[in-house]
Amino acid sequence: MASLAASGDSRRHRDVSNSRSCPRPCEIVVYWRPGCMFCSSLLRQLRRRGVPHRRVNIWDDAIGAARVRAVAHGNETVPTVDVGDVPLVNPDVHTVLATAARYAPDAVPADYEPPQPGRLRKWLLGRLGARVVAQ
Repeated sequence: MASLAASGDSRRHRDVSNSRSCPRPCEIVVYWRPGCMFCSSLLRQLRRRGVPHRRVNIWDDAIGAARVRAVAHGNETVPTVDVGDVPLVNPDVHTVLATAARYAPDAVPADYEPPQPGRLRKWLLGRLGARVVAQ
């Protein structure tokens, strides 16, 4: 797996080799800080989907802040998420769930379906009255 970055921005997410595995059940840890709207959004989406996770406020936890700096090139970029030993810097909920499906499958809700590529385009073109051509 070359990269977990759905957007193609290789700086957002670290590469994950195929050899990683968790010997024990993997935990999802979300590193966050108060006032961060991206953190609030991700935490809300995880809670809404019933994804079990542990929260670490990097302003209250020096070890957590050091972990974030270690995987975010010296920056305290939040949210940063660890799925087992796989770090994700500023991921969206679908990236977290896709990673969890591989490394912590018990954390992924049974009814979760990843977004289908192209659905937004089809919806938008339909709203604009354009004809959608099958690809």
